Amino acid sequence: MDVRSTETTIPAGDVQLAGDLVVPADARGIVLFAHGSGSSRYSPRNRMVAEALHRRALATVLVDLLTRGEEAVDDRTGELRFDIGLLTGRLVGIVDWLATGEPAGRLPVGLFGASTGAAAALSTAAHRPDQVYAVVSRGGRPDLAGADLRRVRAETLLLVGGLDDEVLRLNEQALADLDAHAELRVVPGASHLFEEPGTLDQVAEEAACWFLGHLPD
Repeated sequence: MDVRSTETTIPAGDVQLAGDLVVPADARGIVLFAHGSGSSRYSPRNRMVAEALHRRALATVLVDLLTRGEEAVDDRTGELRFDIGLLTGRLVGIVDWLATGEPAGRLPVGLFGASTGAAAALSTAAHRPDQVYAVVSRGGRPDLAGADLRRVRAETLLLVGGLDDEVLRLNEQALADLDAHAELRVVPGASHLFEEPGTLDQVAEEAACWFLGHLPD
């Protein structure tokens, strides 16, 4: 597979964030990953999904949304991973960076969010309706996007494990608040982290099909 992989520094407001940019030849779009709940760009689950997207000619950006100093604070307090406003501001900055075309060309943008990162992804879509075309949430907390849910225009797919009862309930509530075209799909036999055999493969396939179906040519 012919891909260009770059470790880069990304401007996002008043900070510089570490990120990994992978662009397959003839990429059809680019997906920005929004990590949550103390995760980072090295999340093995998100990297597995990213690799599946590469095979479908989709570029990816995996970014540490917190600086090293902020990660140290979050490791002690767990507060910043739930600061949806902070995470959204970082993602908006990265979307604006992608819009310049310098990192990967002018590719249509989708967002993939996990856990609290899903809320930040949806809030980012609400703040950049002309730049973000599709959102996929994996075991996410879209409810934490609050009032921004009604402002989302991006096509949205909510993926939840069938064994993740509380998160499924919260996703059902969020789905009712989304005015954009949105779907909720349950992955049978999957818990919150999609650790069961084959469940993460299904997430990757669902995500790839959603982005390819909803990102413009």
